[in-house]
Amino acid sequence: MKRVYNFGAGPAMLPLPVLEKARDEFLDWNGLGMSVIEVSHRSAEFEALLTETDNLLRELAGLPDNFDILYVHGSAQMQFAAIPLNLMPLKPAHKAAFIESGHWTVLARKEAARYGQAVTVATSEASNFNHIPDYDVSTLDADTSYVHITSNNTLFGSRWNEFPDTGDIPLVADMTSELMSRVIDYNKFGVVFAGLQKNLGPSGMAAVMIRKDLIGHAMPQTPNLLNYDTYAKNHSMPNTINTFAVYMMNLVLKWLKDQGGVPAIEKINAQKAKLIYDAIDATDFYRGAAQKAHRSQMNITFTLADSALDKAFLSEAEARGLYALKGHRVVGGMRASIYNAMPLAGCQALVDFMQDFERRHG
Repeated sequence: MKRVYNFGAGPAMLPLPVLEKARDEFLDWNGLGMSVIEVSHRSAEFEALLTETDNLLRELAGLPDNFDILYVHGSAQMQFAAIPLNLMPLKPAHKAAFIESGHWTVLARKEAARYGQAVTVATSEASNFNHIPDYDVSTLDADTSYVHITSNNTLFGSRWNEFPDTGDIPLVADMTSELMSRVIDYNKFGVVFAGLQKNLGPSGMAAVMIRKDLIGHAMPQTPNLLNYDTYAKNHSMPNTINTFAVYMMNLVLKWLKDQGGVPAIEKINAQKAKLIYDAIDATDFYRGAAQKAHRSQMNITFTLADSALDKAFLSEAEARGLYALKGHRVVGGMRASIYNAMPLAGCQALVDFMQDFERRHG
């Protein structure tokens, strides 16, 4: 069996032990004589799995007791509509503030504009989102319902190292490309959400961690399956939940716990990122796309000084089992997504290839 190092931004590489466990249990899960994808979401066995997943996520994240965990359809982008529908009514002005540090915050702001005022209060768009923009949160309008950020920018390779203190105004963070990759103080947030397909499992579902007091304020026209209250009252099962995604998330969380939890994986992630960034910074042949002070540890973006070599770089990398290194079209160049499941050996293999490629083409 040939396994590559998958640097794709998502759906992303999953831990091999997780895939092997899912393979071994696929035809007979939990001794039931059927696959987990055949088991009723209303069964006692699946309810137990869902509750166990709740407990694992809460434990590993260090999530405060005043937060609910919801599993919702549509992955992260569905939340671009769900967030304003549920939170804009917190203030009569129906206003949301967006600190734009990349593509996904812009899309979220455009979607929110369907339901109220969606205001850009800071942006780094002029520099192609290569850093996190400065913003004085004390200047926020008091009638703002919430502030929306993207904590890690998959396309551009930047992240928030410190989060803004928005006081009584709830801070909403899209953490799709970094949830469970570093220790987070969730007391700073009102809502954190993430699609599973980076660090938590397969695509198609999102985990939403929301302060309980923010549930129950949805606009009257909010569709039932976009209303957080609907999910909270039904243990995320107002209709048939994505049972396979929950199962895979459960396995990933158990794997993460076996690695020593989030503090341990954060140290490994820092080591992996430093290895690649050091290789980029050691030469003029490669150039980092994000400003050094704002670099992501999940998505490393860089270009070649001679873009005419891009095609050869990608072709030769893939021949060596280094898969999906092409950067997003709006940034160009290369992107190495090194989520939790990427081993240090994969990052070392990439660095070895980069250095060899420079020797032969520099």
